[in-house]
Amino acid sequence: MCLIAFAWRPGHAQPLIVAANRDEFYARPTAPLAAWPDAPGVCAGRDLEAGGTWLGIGPAGRFAAVTNIRGGGKTQGQRSRGELCAAYLKGDCSLQAYAHTVHAQAGEYAGFNLLLGDRQALYYLSSHTAPEALGEGVYGLSNAGLNTPWSKLLKARAALADHLADTPDTWFDMLANPELAADADLPQTGVGLVTERLLSSIFIANETYGTRASTVLVTQADGARTLIERSFGPGGRPLGEVKRVVPA
Repeated sequence: MCLIAFAWRPGHAQPLIVAANRDEFYARPTAPLAAWPDAPGVCAGRDLEAGGTWLGIGPAGRFAAVTNIRGGGKTQGQRSRGELCAAYLKGDCSLQAYAHTVHAQAGEYAGFNLLLGDRQALYYLSSHTAPEALGEGVYGLSNAGLNTPWSKLLKARAALADHLADTPDTWFDMLANPELAADADLPQTGVGLVTERLLSSIFIANETYGTRASTVLVTQADGARTLIERSFGPGGRPLGEVKRVVPA
């Protein structure tokens, strides 16, 4: 997962709205959004190489999403970052306890950002920072810290904030924005100018690497959740849509 715009509004009719893009090599085997037969109550896409997920929901209102951190750290870890989401969604450890367990074990993973939630709270932590409970607001997360002002993060966060009362189609339109950032606005994460340009758009379309999935999650105050995923192949070719509605 490489870009997440989300609104956390405790007490609102829709307390959690998430709009996210997962960017990955097309050759990496992946299963689309589905219920996991080996984990009752979990609904997520699945990385078939390491077995984890980039975003999903689980029992008792659980939500998890992960992005990698680009530049300034190791690119390989002993363990897959996707298991950070999967273990929380499948487990029964409390949100706070799990977040602090991950923090203690952060050195076993390459750089990551992690969002963890349940019906009462939403936490953010990373491989560089301790867990923090987030207050009400609209946030953006990409391949640096929370709300780091990269061009695509600012565009996505502002678009979500301006259209919180709209429908998922509006948020999918935002996630499909292919506009590149100006060179002056590019971060410098050590991947070179050409790659920085490629990665600067909200939606990435290349023949070998790009946006594999766009996902929208809407949570209702009573606990009901709607999760929609649109999948893409090389060059941004649409591969289909999956929708799951989970009652309260």
